[in-house]
Amino acid sequence: MTSAPLGLQGAYLLGERASHDELRSRLLDVAVNLLETDGPESLTMRRIAAEAGCTTTVIYTMFGNREGLAEALYLEGFERFRRFLEAVPQRRNPLEHLTALGPAYRQACLSEPGYYSLMFERAIPGFEPSERARTLARAALNILDRVIANCISAGYVIPTQPRKIADALWAAAQGAISLERAGHLRDGRTYEAVTTATICCYLVEKPK
Repeated sequence: MTSAPLGLQGAYLLGERASHDELRSRLLDVAVNLLETDGPESLTMRRIAAEAGCTTTVIYTMFGNREGLAEALYLEGFERFRRFLEAVPQRRNPLEHLTALGPAYRQACLSEPGYYSLMFERAIPGFEPSERARTLARAALNILDRVIANCISAGYVIPTQPRKIADALWAAAQGAISLERAGHLRDGRTYEAVTTATICCYLVEKPK
């Protein structure tokens, strides 16, 4: 059964929405690149508009103010991380799937330095994400909770709240990545060690 034709108005609305999304994405890209290369002082509506080739009115309409822009960047960063994790191929064995999410998370952090600095290093002084933004940000990592729940159901991991394990794993990963970004670690071997050790803390002990 085929869907009904959109009609001229429906096609126009879809095109308008696509243009809006494309412009929003371009503005966020411009802003995060400015943040990474020129620092938080460069995040003025005038500078972003000049770099993106639009008016400041467009930016104010889309984000409200500088705080709204910062929150949009914060949420976009977590959305990008979500896509990295969701792109990890499914495994038949949930424990193997969980283990594979670790390298993907590290890759997301290192490949998006501008977003990472905003999300975890307070790159914009004075910016505090709203409670709603924090809730949405954590929800972007819900794939960890789901895969851990599958590990519990399959008997690999001790029965407990999946979020408890996910947060411990997240904390271990963030610690290693922060040290690596600061130049204290040369590669990802420590990251792999601490994330693997965290998972092992929750594994069901096999009978001797």
